[in-house]
Amino acid sequence: MSTLLLKNIDTLVTCDEGDRILRHVDLYCEDGFIRAIGPALARQADLTLDATNLWCYPGLVNTHHHLYQVFSRNLPQVQNLELFDWLTALYEIWKGLDTSVVRLSSLTGMGELLKHGCTTCFDHHYVFPQGCGDLIGAQFAAAEELGIRMVASRGSMDLSRKDGGLPPDSVVQTVDEIMRDSARVIETYHDPRPGSMRQVALAPCSPFSVSAELLRQSALLARQYGVRLHTHLCETQDEEQYMLSHHGVRPLEFMASLGWTGPDVWYAHGIHFNDEELRELARTGTGVAHCPISNMKLSSGVARIPEMLKLGVPVGLAVDGSASNDGSSLMEELRVCYLLHRLHSSKDAPSGYQVLKMATRGSARLLGRSDIGSLAIGKCADFFLVDSRRLELVGGACSPADVLATVGLRGSVDHTVVNGKLVVRDGALVNVEEARVAAQARACWKTYLEKS
Repeated sequence: MSTLLLKNIDTLVTCDEGDRILRHVDLYCEDGFIRAIGPALARQADLTLDATNLWCYPGLVNTHHHLYQVFSRNLPQVQNLELFDWLTALYEIWKGLDTSVVRLSSLTGMGELLKHGCTTCFDHHYVFPQGCGDLIGAQFAAAEELGIRMVASRGSMDLSRKDGGLPPDSVVQTVDEIMRDSARVIETYHDPRPGSMRQVALAPCSPFSVSAELLRQSALLARQYGVRLHTHLCETQDEEQYMLSHHGVRPLEFMASLGWTGPDVWYAHGIHFNDEELRELARTGTGVAHCPISNMKLSSGVARIPEMLKLGVPVGLAVDGSASNDGSSLMEELRVCYLLHRLHSSKDAPSGYQVLKMATRGSARLLGRSDIGSLAIGKCADFFLVDSRRLELVGGACSPADVLATVGLRGSVDHTVVNGKLVVRDGALVNVEEARVAAQARACWKTYLEKS
């Protein structure tokens, strides 16, 4: 049995159902779960941390990423492109993916997430070049090495350029190939138990790169195995026009006709929903992963998050792919989300604490997880700690519950704990040597780009 004790936490922001904020308490964990919270707990532990002056928060939960894109971020040739042209250009690089690229880009991206307080990462991987190897296995191996909780997707595409889609022939597969491998990935890697460190979702890329049959079959297979469904939707007006010209309906109506609404479904972006569609999302419990920085970088638009929250649409926060963000910090998304909606929606914008809950409880709901996203007895021991005496927090009069979104946090958090184990200590990753990983990743990145 592994145990961890935090002594004398200055402030514990629980994000629980009662929105409790606790002062000067201890927190005790056994085998990855929180077993006690209270003042002066009489417990012995394998590791005891003095949390005096530290603020403790539930681990952030990232609901949409493309880790393989870490090695194609910040490329000057695509900086000013919008989504369709941006994708077309980058597929020429992505068709060179292999297990080495995916492993090292995953270590890099998830390492960055951990250092900024993210304890669970969902990754939407949908590019499977011919002969590429077990890319999902490479991702889970990277997650295990770092100690992060991961939900991976067996994504897919079956429409190449010759079929009217955007990707080249070498990265699409037939529906039968996709279904066979989707079943293999679920059977090999998915762990549905509470406290699971690895789970699988099925995630065809987008309605403009997959067929109706692939979407239909994916929904049937996901529900057969009890896993969740994810895709991009309503990200751009180009997508809307594509759906109207090819299918005669708007994107959400098309997806709903194929079984793609309900509490086991969440969409990335969801920028261009109309009023009726927002009400339908709320009625069916269909969720949205909000990606504010990516949406801004690609000039895609501003998602109607204040209205979604008011209607009760499930909403979580996400960084999106590193190439459409140029970073992997969910902490940065908190402040950008807060400021974006202050600018766009003024008094209806979510508060700093509402944004924090979006990235914790809200994100956990999108992933179908009730064991993460808040701090309470029986929940997973996933949290991060910030020293309240840090220079950038001097002078802030707002509550610790609001400050991460309103003032923001520069640099790494002080400590991150996942599954009751310390994975970031004093701002540095514990389980890997950062300099070595960075050197290996840089060499792999150079070879990968040279091939393209």
